[in-house]
Amino acid sequence: MSYEVTIEPTGDVIEVEEGQTILDAALRQGVWLPFACGHGTCGTCKVQVTDGFADVGEASPFALMDVEREEGKVLACCCMPESDLVIEADIDVDPDFAGYPVQDYSGTVTEIIALSPTIRGLRIRLDRNMEFQAGQYINLHVPGVAGSRAFSLANPPSSSQEIELHVRKVEGGKATTWLHEALKVGDRLELSGPYGQFFVRKSDEQGAIFIAGGSGLSSPQSMILDMLAEGDGRPIYLFQGARNLAELYNRELFEQLAVEHDNFHYVPALNAPLPEDDWQGFTGFVHEAVADYFEERCAGNKAYLCGPPPMIDAAITTLMHSRLFERDIHMERFVTAADGAQEQHRSALFKRI
Repeated sequence: MSYEVTIEPTGDVIEVEEGQTILDAALRQGVWLPFACGHGTCGTCKVQVTDGFADVGEASPFALMDVEREEGKVLACCCMPESDLVIEADIDVDPDFAGYPVQDYSGTVTEIIALSPTIRGLRIRLDRNMEFQAGQYINLHVPGVAGSRAFSLANPPSSSQEIELHVRKVEGGKATTWLHEALKVGDRLELSGPYGQFFVRKSDEQGAIFIAGGSGLSSPQSMILDMLAEGDGRPIYLFQGARNLAELYNRELFEQLAVEHDNFHYVPALNAPLPEDDWQGFTGFVHEAVADYFEERCAGNKAYLCGPPPMIDAAITTLMHSRLFERDIHMERFVTAADGAQEQHRSALFKRI
């Protein structure tokens, strides 16, 4: 049995199978609804049911309060229709968003690379091509671990059958520990994608400032490789932050790209270089490198931020002091299951934070 769900104000109509959530059905049919955690704890996917009946599912009482339930509000990531529905959603889809439908894939691990002491690079050959926009992510099912884990795609969309992931080992994290210590070349993994609203706004011809920390380099790497391969001539800047030289992975790749492309500028920053690093580059946090490079004049660019929440917050402050504001700041925060249930890997516009 399936139910028909009409989404206002866009008028999109989706088919939702019995036992399937509204969000899952929408994403798999190429219809985007705002969401973040995906499991009922953040409230980003809250919608209003205006006609029909539904099971609210396992929505957190903090994300969906009793008074909201009485008003007919539900969380799309938990809600399962019990009849045909009409819902109202706060949809603000960017015109540059391609809206590729989410699908399930099987893949075989073809390569495991030690990118840094804490980050592994995985290459996975899929059973078929995956269409996605540079900057999006996949949900990976890790054997023996409940649920799924989100990892950004580091390869450009032109590499559509063999994907690349950057996995940071999280202390106490069952999924990342398994991926670092037990995964072998030849193993098969299940995943779904693409997800997310983190992508280059190519219709806007302003320069692009990428700010990345840790394994947050994955999305900017995909986006920059895609832009340069397409011959994008706008100024492109990558600011990459790490603690020390060993953690500054893929440095040679970006140094070579800067040699090959006059419009690409690479600025690495180390906040705690070791004596043996003999570091001659910028010393400090990555947001400080941005302020130093632009001398507090970032206007005329779009900024794309990807990394842990403290880095994102500091970068936002720097950019706003440098006359770059909400409409031109886009981000992807990297948080982990160990950070608690409040927040999961997010792809959101600044205004939704």
